[in-house]
Amino acid sequence: MRVRHALYKGWKTGRWILLVTAGLLLVVWVGLNQRYSMLSDYPLPPSQPVSERLAGQFMVSAPHPLAVEAGMAVLSEGGNAMDAAVAVQMVLTLVEAPETGIGGGGFLLYRDGQTGRVHFYDGRETAPASAESDRFLILGRPMPLWAAVPMGRSVGVPGLVAMLWLAHAQHGSKDWSTLLEPAITLSEQGVPMSTRLQRQLAEDLSLRLSTDLRRYFYRQARSEPPMLHNPELATTLRLLADQGPKAFYQGPLAQAIVERAASGFLMGSDLQISDLATYQAIEREPVCGRYHEWTICGAPPPSSGGIAVLQILGMLAHFPLAELGPDSPISWHLIAEASRLAFADRNHYVGDPDFVQVPVAALIDPDYLAARAALIDPNRAMSYVPVGQPEIRKAVSSLTLQAEPGRTGTSHFSIVDAQGNVVSLTSSIEMPFGSRRMVGGFLLNNQLTDFTFTPSIDGIPHPNAVAGGKRPRSSMSPIIVIGPEGETRLVIGSRGGSRIIGYVVKALIGVLDWEMDIQEAIALPNVVHRGDVLELERGSDIVIHREALEAMGHRVRETRMTSGLHGIERIGDRWRGGADPRLEGLVAGN
Repeated sequence: MRVRHALYKGWKTGRWILLVTAGLLLVVWVGLNQRYSMLSDYPLPPSQPVSERLAGQFMVSAPHPLAVEAGMAVLSEGGNAMDAAVAVQMVLTLVEAPETGIGGGGFLLYRDGQTGRVHFYDGRETAPASAESDRFLILGRPMPLWAAVPMGRSVGVPGLVAMLWLAHAQHGSKDWSTLLEPAITLSEQGVPMSTRLQRQLAEDLSLRLSTDLRRYFYRQARSEPPMLHNPELATTLRLLADQGPKAFYQGPLAQAIVERAASGFLMGSDLQISDLATYQAIEREPVCGRYHEWTICGAPPPSSGGIAVLQILGMLAHFPLAELGPDSPISWHLIAEASRLAFADRNHYVGDPDFVQVPVAALIDPDYLAARAALIDPNRAMSYVPVGQPEIRKAVSSLTLQAEPGRTGTSHFSIVDAQGNVVSLTSSIEMPFGSRRMVGGFLLNNQLTDFTFTPSIDGIPHPNAVAGGKRPRSSMSPIIVIGPEGETRLVIGSRGGSRIIGYVVKALIGVLDWEMDIQEAIALPNVVHRGDVLELERGSDIVIHREALEAMGHRVRETRMTSGLHGIERIGDRWRGGADPRLEGLVAGN
């Protein structure tokens, strides 16, 4: 018995030694690879001419041409925006596999062209029922993100399939099975591997540690030309076409997901078949608020996106942003300060509303935002960013000081149809390539690392601590803007982890305040403040303001920020689209 106990203790100790050793090796690999990450994303490639970005009936803006093509085909054949959304998202599972897919989750905003009502669908992943708050602790300390990401315990129950099914059942017009055919055909035939994907594989050397990624992505990257050929995904999609979500959340595919999440040498998942079988997508009320004459609608908790965007804009409404324009460093200073205040509230209050009470109405109340805006000095950065108290609750300043990891995954597309229906859909598997585990031709997410690893601070439970069945907080920010006459003015969203909030705010201000073409607003340099440091997009024109911003008291860092903004705006009786030139997507319409 003693021998067995000693062997067990030795195994546990050895396991952690191996984990630490693997981490050190990973650090070395990343260090060797820094010369690649210093490549600038500028100058941006030329965007599509205006003539290609105008349409009178319907339009799709998405991060990959083949996804746009699939959506346009559905719309041209009489399908509506929701039909097209299903087709676009399924194609993205193949062509944007490192960012999104049926192994992850998403948030969907839909505006009904007849009633004008905005619907919101929550397809966020959930933690296994047995998950506990210390899930990502080692000896009482938070484990490093790089260690948590590829572990099976980072995998949440995927919600994207259930969400699409629910939203399509309520608003779609074409048969579900036909909408999966474009993705099935492309998966069987194979498609060229994008330049960006090839670059990701070359730059991130740590990806080569994954057997699944080596077998699928790296093997095909070595073909001539590099291709994505995925008959296994085609088989999975045919099951979904024939049986709907039942094929995903029950039976052999569900069992395969559970087994792949549980596999591995270190910390396999506790995910069970019952966790998938009981998963439910949820229709929730969107969070909406005013900004000047416009109504902005976004994603409610468990996303922090809708609240944060409305908070930032609500504070900025008290400053002459339109007069200052994009060339003034004061404009970017004001945006940064409002962002700092919004992120302080985000980190303190927002979590899964089924587990914690989130004071949504109080956080976006105009009087509360006016008081928060009064803290902003137009000429000087705040030395301390306080948590607001829209409701009676002890403010714990340390909750506001946690730095946000530089996650960069996720995908977004926007669609409008001839009947005025609108879809804004942001989806994700979290980090690029998710948990590095594949099942059925698709990648499994690592979304549970979006939970706060430290379950409580100063004795107060964190609203985003891990719990069984809970949905981790997100920054995904699909947005629909409604004009003063009730017309859809703008639909937009982005990729980019917690930077999504800043990317979307920049584009909204560019269109609504600075009266830019949506393409120009999307192409503006990215400037993001998440509470720790003011980030400027490296190599862009914005860096000329660095000295001025530092003189105002900001701590500034230049870094690559590959947003993925895709949006459509209403101009008179036509639609005008924009696609982020940092990616390979485009706009198409008719």
